[in-house]
Amino acid sequence: MTENDISFKIRGAIFKVYNTLGPGLFESVYESALYYELTKMGLKVVRQLEISIIYDEIILDIGFKIDLLVEDKVIIELKSVEDLAPIHYKQITNYLKLTNKKLGLLVNFNSTNIINDIKRIANKM
Repeated sequence: MTENDISFKIRGAIFKVYNTLGPGLFESVYESALYYELTKMGLKVVRQLEISIIYDEIILDIGFKIDLLVEDKVIIELKSVEDLAPIHYKQITNYLKLTNKKLGLLVNFNSTNIINDIKRIANKM
């Protein structure tokens, strides 16, 4: 399955979660619901995947956590904020670079129109 195929399925699950729960809840609620929907579709999903950061040939004792990784190909970074800020785009761009993944979706569930708040971010490898 390609990143585009996975992305299409993810978007469908995002719409279902958003239409069911609406905006304004904590990010963790959307993460749990989206995880449920994606696994129900038969997709392999990992939540809160910790990624180590290598600096100057050592592994730092602090890393970051990917909200959801789908089929080991697509990173989903979830937000529930007033507006997406430039730092949110930088965050997922760095996650893609550090994991060498091609595609990420930045999703803000605190939205009046979820279609406008699903951002597709490609890693320019």
